[in-house]
Amino acid sequence: MRDTGGTAVGDQPQIKTLLAARERGYGTVLSLKFPYNERPLPAPGSSGMKTALARLDEVLPVVMGKTDILVIGNEPFLECRPADRGDRLNAFYEQLARHVIDHRDRRSATGTRLYMGALNHLDRPGGRTPATRRWLDFVRKTPAIAGVDIHPHLSAPGGARRYLEYVLPALRDDQTFLATEFSLVLLWKEHLGDPVSAKFAARYEEHRGQRVWQVIKAALDGPFTQQKWDRFLSMSPWFDRHRTYLRDQVEQFRGTGKLAVAAYGVSQDADMASGFGVDSTPWLLNSLFCPYTVLPGKEGLPGRNRAWTDGFRSAQQR
Repeated sequence: MRDTGGTAVGDQPQIKTLLAARERGYGTVLSLKFPYNERPLPAPGSSGMKTALARLDEVLPVVMGKTDILVIGNEPFLECRPADRGDRLNAFYEQLARHVIDHRDRRSATGTRLYMGALNHLDRPGGRTPATRRWLDFVRKTPAIAGVDIHPHLSAPGGARRYLEYVLPALRDDQTFLATEFSLVLLWKEHLGDPVSAKFAARYEEHRGQRVWQVIKAALDGPFTQQKWDRFLSMSPWFDRHRTYLRDQVEQFRGTGKLAVAAYGVSQDADMASGFGVDSTPWLLNSLFCPYTVLPGKEGLPGRNRAWTDGFRSAQQR
């Protein structure tokens, strides 16, 4: 939302792409991200709150009724200072939500469903607080809100169940949930300092003695062939034993009968590749397409992470 105030919202590339996709028949979801990590969250009635509402007023006329789902917030409990992750956070986002609801009602734009999002770290004891409970209470008690978004980035596949066990009982019968991000990225991160597998090092002598993060860095510095990238992942037990994760996770979400949308990361980007080291968060291992670590194929398509492609295709067919 801090991208407002300069270029007209409707002329921004991201918004133009989103609206064009919907015109071509795609379902669309837009999350409204309010980053306040470096300053206090505005209190209702403050000048900062007026600024936040003015930014909303730039965006809402462009997207309301023109996108299928609008998520009020992105990762609110991570995108503010730790000191603000209580009632101050709830008050801020509840006022934003009421403002969005009022705008939608005035425009009669009921074709855009509204969700509150997104909750993180619900698989950890410290991730469940009075503020997250108040968040879900507000969602349940507000008729115009269709549900809640979750972002289960996990260190173990079973962690998503803890999200569902916390969130689903709090929803009304007519409400659903989104999972606009999900992955095992925290599990991958735990293994960046591991020695590369002996099988991979035996086949590719140049990586003998290296750690996992160093092999990934080598792929970023000089992209691997598709075959070499496939072998690196398949010969890494901590990765290969979870190669059905994407399919399994979507099936778990769908099995609740309460899933509205699950979205998965399509492509590596520049931020994932920049300054990669042992302490990086390896988002690039989640991606379906791998233009930063894999050479393009003969047909011109980018390289890919073939651990995920079958599961992704089967999810579309379902």
